[in-house]
Amino acid sequence: MKTEKLLLLIGLLSHFLLKPLPAVAQPQHVTLEDVVQMAKAQSIAAKQAATQKQTNYWQYRTFLAGFRPQLSLDGYLPSFERSFTEVTQPDGTISFQPISNNNSVLNLALSQNIALTGGSVFVQKQLQRFDDFQRNNRLYNGIPFAVGVRQPLFQFNAMKWDRKIEPLKFDESNQQFIEAMEQVTVDATGLYFELLVAQVNLQIAEKNLNNTDTLYKIARHKLELGKISQNDLLQLQLSVLTAQKDYASARQNAEIASLRLRSYMGYRNEQTLELAVPTQIVELTIDVKKALQEAFSNRSDAIAFRRKILEAQRDVDKARKDNGLNATLNASFGLSNRGAHLGDVYIRPQDREYFEIQFVLPIMTWGRAQARTETAKANQQLATQSVEQDKLTFEQAIYTQVTLLQMLQQQVKLTAEADRIGQERYQIAQNRFILSDLSVTDLGIAMQEKDRARRDAILALRDYWTAFYTIRLLTLYDFERNEKIK
Repeated sequence: MKTEKLLLLIGLLSHFLLKPLPAVAQPQHVTLEDVVQMAKAQSIAAKQAATQKQTNYWQYRTFLAGFRPQLSLDGYLPSFERSFTEVTQPDGTISFQPISNNNSVLNLALSQNIALTGGSVFVQKQLQRFDDFQRNNRLYNGIPFAVGVRQPLFQFNAMKWDRKIEPLKFDESNQQFIEAMEQVTVDATGLYFELLVAQVNLQIAEKNLNNTDTLYKIARHKLELGKISQNDLLQLQLSVLTAQKDYASARQNAEIASLRLRSYMGYRNEQTLELAVPTQIVELTIDVKKALQEAFSNRSDAIAFRRKILEAQRDVDKARKDNGLNATLNASFGLSNRGAHLGDVYIRPQDREYFEIQFVLPIMTWGRAQARTETAKANQQLATQSVEQDKLTFEQAIYTQVTLLQMLQQQVKLTAEADRIGQERYQIAQNRFILSDLSVTDLGIAMQEKDRARRDAILALRDYWTAFYTIRLLTLYDFERNEKIK
């Protein structure tokens, strides 16, 4: 009789556990690598990083163009005026005389900046035409050829500092693009595991609901056979209600997480995403010194450290020179002529010389000059101290991340083994409950431990892969392939 009852219970269990599920649309199976590649290719964050890189490139091209010869044509053509103008007479009185004229000027110049001195040289050609319509008169004035120089004296040389700082800014922007793409990887990984955890929780909730419902139905038969108490049956019934609530909550969380991931990586397909569990981890042994060396060689932060120091030195230099003698030398030499006809300008032109020194010398500033200089020096010290602190923080972050990655590799193995044991233990507990050899309370404990072990295994994988991609972000180095990330 006992054998027949046991076969009946096993048959009921098989019927409920093996009952086919309704057909649903086929989901798209994706891996972590698939999601990372899609995010890099089509996410808004990746596109913004590419656009910013292009903007920085053209800004640097603009800087470089400033040190190449510049050819320009300027002037005003025409410049017509009809009016009355004030004319002082020989006796001191004023007479307003009518004027009607056109005074047009064209100037063609080729200039070149000199970064070493902060000045510029130019070659010039100019033509001026004056038409007096009141007297029916026309005159030409021109400079067939002139060469000149404009040279600041004792002044701050912005071009010299730009030649040092702007290339660093460009290199920094290039590394920032690589970092931005690696940040996309880290963010996509976080969203991937957010959805994966939600899907695993949904699978757990669905399986627990099915199992609890099945066990409840079996328990009803066991109650009829006197193998279980009414209290245990009510406890199982309450577990069914709790499982239904957990399933509804897990389903909602999975839909929200799916929407966040799809939105971030620009996924337009209507298919449901089904994520694979990335259990194959990369066994890495990372030397901290190697990681620090690569970080200070590749990261934009390392370039920014040098740039900030140079900018502080530049500001001190500017404060000192702006507070002293400021002079500018303007000189040119060439040929010029005038005449009633255009050709007269080029017939036997005369020498044309121009020489001028402009200067400003502060005499009494009531300490303003010293205050500006001391402020710049204090800012330089602050920049140096900030850079040193940033370096220490940067080194600590790398050291922590390397240590964390090594620990998480072992953690993944331990949680995977705990997950396997938890699944096996629950299966044994379930079988013992069917055979009336285990209480409902012990069965619930086994279920909770099984679920916790499964979640811990997924969370350990999440922490590992996040740390794996974070160390790539911090160093811009691929320790798996032993090469720089480009």
